[in-house]
Amino acid sequence: MDAQQVVNKSDLVLILDYGSQYTHLITRRIRSLSVFSLCISGTSSLKSITDLNPRVIILSGGPHSVHAPDAPVFPDGFVEFVEEKGVHVLGICYGLQLIVQKLGGLVKVGDKQEYGKMEIEVLCDGSKVFGDKCKGEKQVVWMSHGDEVAKMPDGFRVVATSQQGAVAAIENPLRKFYGLQYHPEVTHSPLGMDTLRYFLFDVCGVSADWTMEDVLNEEIKAIQNTVASDDHVICALSGGVDSAVAATLVHKAIGDRLHCIFVDNGLLRYKEQERVMDTFEKHLHLPVTCVDATEKFLSELKGVVDPERKRKIIGKEFICIFDEFAQELEKKFGKKPTYLVQGTLYPDVIESCPPPGSGRNHSHTIKSHHNVGGLPKDMKLKLIEPLKLLFKDEVRSLGKIMDVPEGFLKRHPFPGPGLAVRVIGDVTEGNRLETLRQVDEIFIQSIRDAGLYDEIWQAFAVFLGIQSVGVQGDQRSHSDVVGLRAVTSHDGMTATWYRFDWDFLDSVSTKITNSVRGVNRVVLDITSKPPSTIEWE
Repeated sequence: MDAQQVVNKSDLVLILDYGSQYTHLITRRIRSLSVFSLCISGTSSLKSITDLNPRVIILSGGPHSVHAPDAPVFPDGFVEFVEEKGVHVLGICYGLQLIVQKLGGLVKVGDKQEYGKMEIEVLCDGSKVFGDKCKGEKQVVWMSHGDEVAKMPDGFRVVATSQQGAVAAIENPLRKFYGLQYHPEVTHSPLGMDTLRYFLFDVCGVSADWTMEDVLNEEIKAIQNTVASDDHVICALSGGVDSAVAATLVHKAIGDRLHCIFVDNGLLRYKEQERVMDTFEKHLHLPVTCVDATEKFLSELKGVVDPERKRKIIGKEFICIFDEFAQELEKKFGKKPTYLVQGTLYPDVIESCPPPGSGRNHSHTIKSHHNVGGLPKDMKLKLIEPLKLLFKDEVRSLGKIMDVPEGFLKRHPFPGPGLAVRVIGDVTEGNRLETLRQVDEIFIQSIRDAGLYDEIWQAFAVFLGIQSVGVQGDQRSHSDVVGLRAVTSHDGMTATWYRFDWDFLDSVSTKITNSVRGVNRVVLDITSKPPSTIEWE
């Protein structure tokens, strides 16, 4: 899906990202209102912004101070552009302070910092920001700032203050600039969505005309326009939701010129190859070639402990196999395939980019994603990434429209590098992979048996690469420790650890230590994202 194709038909709400951990939530909240939104770096060029022709621009929060010498800012000419085109601008937290500073006001270090829940009070009737809220009405919001507005720019008025007296909301309807010092996108601001909804529809006049049906039709057209009538395309199927939906979409667009390949890299879950191939053949009706490359992948990974190196090696080996598959297809059809389809999602793209103010561009590189940062630069195949602007729940909605089986759509995410990022250290050492497969199977099956699978976004086991002392069969043991991880989430960008019943955990731990040879201790990961990522590597 190309952003330009979408914005030509829909009102775009463009978010300029200044590094807030909540920026992606703004994107999601707006899309939930059937309005298309995109997030790009807050320091993007003016041309990057104008080419997208946004109806509304939101300046996100961020960890910086606007008066710091290296603070990220919007490009020169930005104010002139939005005023000439009549674009509405909303600043959130840092974004509000950026508006104030750049339009002639003053921001200073606050006398009192405001973090967490805070009550604000509306100061006037008829505010564009708060709509029908009357003077004196109060609401609880989520604050996260140390600086505050000391002087307003000409033409602006303060329309809400915090209980500590700090500026909480500002507006200049004539110039179409607005600002909220708090985060309306988080659930800790209970009326935040009402504020965003009113701002977009009543103040900005945006239309709620973005649907998954439109995405499907536009993407099919885009693929057909990209892929020549005699071109052949390879799709790498991982067994996950993303690649399956991407393949189904491309198959709808070009039919039998799509050739799917499923690679068993020796890093799959318990009986994954046979289970996945059965699903592809019986339910998705996709033409799939299965390649067993276990020996090749594991030999390349032998002795490698750095997670980034693992990802790069795995990405490179996948591409080598795809190139070989392409050569076989060339012999068969007389023309080598030109494109490779991947199920890259929007969070993959976001997490693989660096943040403003970091010396690079955009939000911090958390990890090189296997679809984004793990591929070699000399790859011969061109990429088709039909889902790269979608979140996971949107991909599932798209799959449902195309009749992808519900059971498949509800599968928990599985990383492209597979168990390589769930074994800490060398994946080839000892019996680590087989041990992890057995532990993971017990954990997941127990979750299914308890009727909890659909409540959980992702659950898996981790081989920690450490050993502990235990007592098994009245004898001292020195065996492996495994970790269990389960989280709830809407899009994978943030996640909360799942609260299991203690009896359930006791049962799972007992099953694992009784059934899996070489494991004498089970630990539970109770860390949310942030501060951790969902995967361990």
